[in-house]
Amino acid sequence: MSTPTIEVTHLSKHYKVPTRDEGLKAAAKSLFKRTYKTVKAVDDISFTIQHGEVVGFLGPNGAGKTTTLKMLSGLLFPTEGSPRVLGYEPSKRQPEFLQQITMVMGNRQQLRWDLPALDSFNLQRAVYGLSRAEFEKTRDEFVELLEIKDLVKKPIRNLSLGERMKMEFIGSLLHRPKVLFLDEPTIGLDVTMQRRIRSFVEEYNRRYGATVLLTSHYMADVEALCRRIIVIHNGKLLFDGDLSALMVRFSAFKTIGVTTNGGTRSWSQYGEVLHQDMGHVTLRIPREKTPDVTARILAEQQVDDLTVEDPPIEDVIEKVFDLKSAEGERT
Repeated sequence: MSTPTIEVTHLSKHYKVPTRDEGLKAAAKSLFKRTYKTVKAVDDISFTIQHGEVVGFLGPNGAGKTTTLKMLSGLLFPTEGSPRVLGYEPSKRQPEFLQQITMVMGNRQQLRWDLPALDSFNLQRAVYGLSRAEFEKTRDEFVELLEIKDLVKKPIRNLSLGERMKMEFIGSLLHRPKVLFLDEPTIGLDVTMQRRIRSFVEEYNRRYGATVLLTSHYMADVEALCRRIIVIHNGKLLFDGDLSALMVRFSAFKTIGVTTNGGTRSWSQYGEVLHQDMGHVTLRIPREKTPDVTARILAEQQVDDLTVEDPPIEDVIEKVFDLKSAEGERT
């Protein structure tokens, strides 16, 4: 097997934060003697990512996702562990390493607010030492993919949030990085703009074989781009595997939707009735019973249409977190 593009082994990031009781007396005491507690933002996680993979990195707020991405991009020093990205140790911030990665954060802007995007792109060209021919070829390719030819001459401050995000992606990828760390890249965008950004990331991965580690609270991003996901909670790794395997492991039910032009009204004999309307019924069935129940419905009812679906991925992820929290309370 080839060397992983990203290799994380027993990675941790701990912070010491001051604590004190409430009140004036405690405040005065803390001036002379401070007490601290250790916060484990990332706690002994390990995983590898191969060349060209697009991996979803999921978890609730405060789980340690952004902290992990910052360590992998060299913005933070780990407390323990030595991650490797493209064979480099990120914390050393070697120019050869930085020229092959990028980090896009949905709530951060790197382009000059008062300049047109074209001028900001030229600044990026100078930063990365790109030849003019290479730069213009890549810039024009991305402008065409994102359909923003009429916008690149406008100052960034005059663009909508979605338009600015498109410009951010172009500015971040002009040097054609091999590794993309994407931290909530579609946050705050409308559905149409989210879809456009997802399509761009997918096409960039296809054209250049880039490795992508993506955090997002929009499950549509994950379902569209990622076959594999890593789930982290309270700094610890909970799950690492195929998205479909997560659904099987943590979802005990499937949903059956039936459109019918007659037959029984007693649908509860097949499972839990979630919804029943004119000619349509939705049932929740234990996963292991789904084949038998489906066969019974087709044999016993006048079925016009029948669908079998997994629950929404966000429901499954929430269940993972709930199970972990319950385990923590018991211990």
